[in-house]
Amino acid sequence: MLALVSQGVEPASSTPSYWPTWRGPLATGEAPDADPPVTWSETQNIRWKVEVPGRGHASPVVWGELVFVLTAVPTDRDAETAAASVDVPERMRDMLVSSAKIQRFVILAYQRKDGAVRWERTLHEAAPHQGTHRDGSWASASPVTDGKHLFVSFGSQGLFCLDMDGTTVWSKDLGDMTVKMNFGEGSSPALCGESIVVNWDHEGDSFIAALSKQTGEELWRTPRDEITSWATPLVVEHAGKTQVIVSATGRVRGYDAADGHVLWECSGMTANVIPSPVFADGTVYVMSGFRGNALLAIRLDAATGDITGSKEAVVWRHNKHTPYVPSPLLYRDSLYFVDSNRERLSCFDAKTGAVHFGPAEIDGLKGVYASPLGAAGRVYVVGRNGVTAVLKHGTTLELLAVNTLDTSIDASPAAVGKELYLRSISHLYCIAAE
Repeated sequence: MLALVSQGVEPASSTPSYWPTWRGPLATGEAPDADPPVTWSETQNIRWKVEVPGRGHASPVVWGELVFVLTAVPTDRDAETAAASVDVPERMRDMLVSSAKIQRFVILAYQRKDGAVRWERTLHEAAPHQGTHRDGSWASASPVTDGKHLFVSFGSQGLFCLDMDGTTVWSKDLGDMTVKMNFGEGSSPALCGESIVVNWDHEGDSFIAALSKQTGEELWRTPRDEITSWATPLVVEHAGKTQVIVSATGRVRGYDAADGHVLWECSGMTANVIPSPVFADGTVYVMSGFRGNALLAIRLDAATGDITGSKEAVVWRHNKHTPYVPSPLLYRDSLYFVDSNRERLSCFDAKTGAVHFGPAEIDGLKGVYASPLGAAGRVYVVGRNGVTAVLKHGTTLELLAVNTLDTSIDASPAAVGKELYLRSISHLYCIAAE
């Protein structure tokens, strides 16, 4: 319950754990009350499958009887001005895509029971001012909900607050990001008590800001000496204080949630930080894996000021086989993470850093962008080729099932009750035992 409260989500004790953010109710990738299927295919254990218009990699979030998904839908209308260009090496230009068409930035609410669209809202229409990575999308940040409101970030296209029926309560324009290499935007907003926190790391004036959940009024803004990063802020409560932890290329920092001042900071990450931190039992785990590898276990009791060289604060570290895109899973004292974007999984003892196994190749998967999920004593690892490996949680790699769907999946999975939700490049699946 502590992690639920620290994320600003406070369901009654009789309420089941939903999936209010892209990393779940504990912000660790664990679904503590879920028991989804072990096996499925396109013809087995599919309760429903519905097409999602447009393109987006935002992971689904679930509350009550609804599943919420973000997407960007191209129109047939041409943009009045071309997207801004950046100085990209010729060898990298085929990695990028741009849009000369106006896009609709959309949130959809699907019914859990049958996949029917309860409502759909276009929150903004515009042509993206920059391109994005060919594997990315213009709707990569996931929404977050406190059960009363939805908070939706389309980055440069705006931050929005809606009620659960899809009525816009407020919106905020934070400006245009200038993202490194036109690789696209992706950091999701984070709930923090009565505020919503947004990280705005780009090639311009970077900052982190907290806005009122009720009105969108900016409560504080702290400049950041950072270039583009994509990690979502993590909100935790520790020793009676709420802090916001953000991982980035220059520094990992912990901010006082009350006013945004820096409580502690630490260097040691690689470039292009994407994985978001996870936290349990007083320790936060941060990692990255582009042009190098870094994993730090930081004990918050000893974190004050610059802790870069502190062995009391950085209790263990690792410098091999850490993820580039996927975030880690922190599950029952074990830390699971993939090697870069490969189908190779490691499992560490979170408290000591001892290696349980890995990096171990998982047969059947081909590439991994989605972050792993833990539920019912199992670990779910989703490959870009639509294949999901289900493993038994433990200190050795024990494969329970390999499940194949005829699609490609980059969004992270969500689990609630007996259901698993997978968002592919074209569809949303509800997987449940028949």
